[in-house]
Amino acid sequence: MIPKNKNRCAAAEDALYRKVTRRVMPFLFVAYVVAFIDRINIGFAQMQMKGDLGFSDAVYGLGAGIFFLGYFLFEVPSNLLLHRIGARRTFVRIMACWGLVSAGMAFVVEPWQLYVVRFLLGVFEAGFFPGIVLYLSYWFPPSRRASPTSWIFVGIAVAGVVGGIVSGAIMDHANGLHGLRGWQWMYILEGIPAVVLGIMAYWMIDDGPRTAVWLAPLERDTLIARLSGEEERNTEGTANSTRDVLRNARVYLLAAVWFSLVCGGAVISFWLPAVIKDAGAKTIFEVGYLSAIPYGIGTIGIILISRHSDATQERRWHHLICAVGGGIALFVLAFWTHSLPAALALLTIAATLTFSALAVFWTIPQRYLSGVGAAAGISVISSLGQLGSFFSPTMMGWIKVTTGSLNNGLFVMGSLMILGGIGLFLAMDTPQTTGATSAGLTPAAED
Repeated sequence: MIPKNKNRCAAAEDALYRKVTRRVMPFLFVAYVVAFIDRINIGFAQMQMKGDLGFSDAVYGLGAGIFFLGYFLFEVPSNLLLHRIGARRTFVRIMACWGLVSAGMAFVVEPWQLYVVRFLLGVFEAGFFPGIVLYLSYWFPPSRRASPTSWIFVGIAVAGVVGGIVSGAIMDHANGLHGLRGWQWMYILEGIPAVVLGIMAYWMIDDGPRTAVWLAPLERDTLIARLSGEEERNTEGTANSTRDVLRNARVYLLAAVWFSLVCGGAVISFWLPAVIKDAGAKTIFEVGYLSAIPYGIGTIGIILISRHSDATQERRWHHLICAVGGGIALFVLAFWTHSLPAALALLTIAATLTFSALAVFWTIPQRYLSGVGAAAGISVISSLGQLGSFFSPTMMGWIKVTTGSLNNGLFVMGSLMILGGIGLFLAMDTPQTTGATSAGLTPAAED
């Protein structure tokens, strides 16, 4: 029988983390929704933009993907800067700058301008996602991290719902207003919220529990003690400096798995509108609201799967089933791109499982990283893996130009996800040796 005082302590701790969640997550959630809309709205813009400017699918694919080269180059410095100067100033800089650059996409007329602006968008947004992952580790211990992390990936799904409907509506109804095309208005109107949120971040973001005036002293001490206790238990023999991270084989293994997931996610983010259009959608507005279906259903799936992973404290099987299932859905989609109902069903399965795998994945790296090593390691894994977002749309665009179809690209990206899911599952099952450079990943005690 569990003592009553232990139950009361557990209930008080649950209440404290609910309070933290209510204070920390809403702003981060909205900010990431806006960030992701600004990242993927080029997928909707292409339906007018390519014709207006004479851009090919290859030009579009490279323009969509080059964003992630800028992201890759500046992600590690940005996260190290966050660790040094704090989340507040880092998020203000990131959000205000990317909003201005995103709005500047409205004035692109040449391919080289598309490449430059998209690259700069990646430079300015670099560090936002890994910064959020690192920032959540300042508030939530490893055992409670999947659920709050999942809300960031729910943000991706919500961005797909909102972005699809809003982008389609703007492009359809604002087309020709004051001499600008619908895609130009879309970039301008969807870039402004990021600038506003960047200004708000100065008042909405605390650097961590120690500076949070909305916490009582006892609450602050409880959070700090809980974080310290779990980190000590879960990070023995881990990389806790930048040098350790760069010499740690498991970091590169995790980056390879993240690369495979990002490749699959990029297919959904950048090519979902094109797949729906090719499958039979008639108008831009129809493409917009149909695009909301996979993301909308995916939102529910991400929440349920991530909560189940936290409740059971199991990561390996959750990640395996989601990554492999999402990859199979993309693989099978290649045979059904001619049928709108089948394409929508498969895109929904792919979106739900892929984004759920992304959320579960980010509960794993921080069990092998600590201190400055966490800031460096998270950004190294994220930045190397984000190269998949350059590889995937660029490869998909080249394949479509070469073959006239996205099917072979779907085969490639689906296969990568399947291999990544199986690879991480097998690696985590390998017994861990004492050295920090072991390539194997051993399930932590809570698994």
